[in-house]
Amino acid sequence: MKRSTEFFILLGSIVKWFVLGSGVGLVVGTSTALFLFFLQSTLALTARLPYAIALLPFGLMVSAWLTTKVSPEAQGHGTERVIQAIHRRDGLMNAWVIPTKFFATVATIASGGSVGNIGPCAQIGSGLCSVLSVLFRFDEIDRKRLVICGISAGFAAVLGTPVAGAVFAGEVLFIGRLYYGVLLPCVTSAFVGYYVASAWGIEYLQLIPPTVPPMNVSFFAITGLAGIVFGLGALAFIEILNRGKDLASRLRSQYLIMGLLGALGLAALAFISSPEFLGLGWNTVSQTLKGESVVWYAFLVKILTTSITLNFGGSGGIILPIFFIGSSLGSILAQWLHVDLATFAALGCVSLLAGATNTPITGIVLAMELFGPGLAPLAAITCTMSFLLTGHRSAVPTQLLSYSKSPNINIDSEEEIEQATISPSPRYSALRERLQNLLKFGKRPPE
Repeated sequence: MKRSTEFFILLGSIVKWFVLGSGVGLVVGTSTALFLFFLQSTLALTARLPYAIALLPFGLMVSAWLTTKVSPEAQGHGTERVIQAIHRRDGLMNAWVIPTKFFATVATIASGGSVGNIGPCAQIGSGLCSVLSVLFRFDEIDRKRLVICGISAGFAAVLGTPVAGAVFAGEVLFIGRLYYGVLLPCVTSAFVGYYVASAWGIEYLQLIPPTVPPMNVSFFAITGLAGIVFGLGALAFIEILNRGKDLASRLRSQYLIMGLLGALGLAALAFISSPEFLGLGWNTVSQTLKGESVVWYAFLVKILTTSITLNFGGSGGIILPIFFIGSSLGSILAQWLHVDLATFAALGCVSLLAGATNTPITGIVLAMELFGPGLAPLAAITCTMSFLLTGHRSAVPTQLLSYSKSPNINIDSEEEIEQATISPSPRYSALRERLQNLLKFGKRPPE
């Protein structure tokens, strides 16, 4: 191929995806703004009620009915369903998922369900991209890319972090691989989506960058310890989410009973602890990032309420609950270690996301976008450690495994993580046998 031919092909591709990415950003930024405005209005209405927690059974039962009878694709937190559509159906999504996810999420959050608003916006945006790609007769490859752009635009439009949104969309599809083929359209759609949502009046957290102390041996060790703690926190979130799914699977056909049981469980936890662990939880996240303390069990209660909500009829995202869990855990750890609370709350946010969704690069980029470049070196340590410690597990079980986190572990490459076979490698067996021989050699024979 002549160099000039290659150049014009690539130039045409750049122009094409810049235009299409901008179109996706316009559509998803607008849909995200409409969703957030509707959600805020509904929350303002329910906040006036004297016993708003009484809406929980109604909200979860409505959500369970919608996600069981109208569109099962709207079940759960949304991101995993979009990824499944990308991998299995070349981005083809049922149009009913758009209104179902919209109203099921509003019913869940407005009644007090413990979920987020980022995943739903990404799924609604991706659903719109899928429908439009069918309407305009795009082929499978282009449809798939447009749906991925919907993830990045939805993420950026809610959080106000376009670079992290673009990286997240390309990284969350696989474990161990970044999909570079969608980088340009995702960056374009994320920036346009963010600016369009801002133009509609969506406001974002104005965070003051935490004061990062100078690095020394002791602080480096503390940061490493924090990475381990955040990895264990992400692992606990994944496992409790999965155990809740196993428990609720027995009642999947009994959606009204499932919603009622979920509401009773949430009400009991709120009564024992505090109602602040229900709903979006933005206030707690904001407080911890300002350096305010929280009760030591905050992260654990939020894990439980999120698992119950998502598995017993509720519909919504997991990224905001992950921020709540991570910032609370970071704040608690900082209190014990007598270090800056805001710094470790910020590290907890991005590190829990990196571990729970297997997106360490997104976590590092998000740390820079939200909290300034000074946090990046610490985030690089804690995000990668959290990512490794969660092992071959994920809160997004439809991710494809492309990389083993250790040379001592064999995986089924390019399989969904919930279906892949994971086993020790021959290298591990050889190392174990060598260690056993060394231990035997050190023992004295019986007299």
